[in-house]
Amino acid sequence: MTTATTTTETQVPDLYPTRGTAEVLTPRQDPVVWGAPDAPGPITPVDLGSFERDGFLAIDQLIDDDEVAVYRNELNRLVTDPAIRADERSIVEPKSKEIRSVFEVHKISEVFARLVRDERVVGRARQILGSDVYVHQSRINVKPGFGASGFYWHSDFETWHAEDGLPRMRTVSVSIALTENYDTNGGLMIMPGSHKTFLGCAGATPKDNYKKSLQMQDAGTPSDEALTAMASEHGIKLFTGRAGSATWFDCNCMHGSGDNITPFPRSNVFIVFNSVENAAVEPFAAPVRRPEFIGARDFTPVR
Repeated sequence: MTTATTTTETQVPDLYPTRGTAEVLTPRQDPVVWGAPDAPGPITPVDLGSFERDGFLAIDQLIDDDEVAVYRNELNRLVTDPAIRADERSIVEPKSKEIRSVFEVHKISEVFARLVRDERVVGRARQILGSDVYVHQSRINVKPGFGASGFYWHSDFETWHAEDGLPRMRTVSVSIALTENYDTNGGLMIMPGSHKTFLGCAGATPKDNYKKSLQMQDAGTPSDEALTAMASEHGIKLFTGRAGSATWFDCNCMHGSGDNITPFPRSNVFIVFNSVENAAVEPFAAPVRRPEFIGARDFTPVR
């Protein structure tokens, strides 16, 4: 069993080995819902049970049309700002050279910072994780029509554990749609129930792997055989919905999205909340930490 060391030299056991010589399946060692089922919050006990079982929770309308317009305008402002494009927090498409993602948007933009603090958002994170939370990562994802590339199948926790040093599965993400999510424009796909098993991937992590992986995943990519077995067991759920809808999903869900070759853009804001009791240590399977705009080291609770 490998260990990681914090800055205070505290030994943290590696419960989820990955990036070795072969793929390894490890049963989940952590709860899915850390909070009490009857804890106060925006999520009903029935929906918490559904989240525990499936690993995700879809909400038809988290924000209304007027709010969608505000956030979409802010997204458009950011992706057309030359200073933002030149910032290292912006990731561009390899072929089209259009902006694919802008990270740390809750620090770049007060508009998105307010969204992070919105009780409809952070309140659900606290309820699922059973504690105060901080933002491990935030970004806007832009999938313009006519060829924006997708995100290959992966577990976020595999990367966050291996490269950012998150010790436990006590992290939850929300994807809030700022455009219509059709079944044709590269929507989010999740394998329901896949969050109950950790798939440790094969292959070492190159130094500065993030520079490549944010454009196209390589290290931390499951094999075709493993994905086929998981999809056969769990199936695949495709999420569609109007602008303003949202999908909450567990950090260990196997998920991905296809290319968008339609004329219809698909853009969303993506926020990752981690428990303050699960603060990052040193990476478990990478030579160096990723930059803080991708994996935060500021563990200040969202207020």
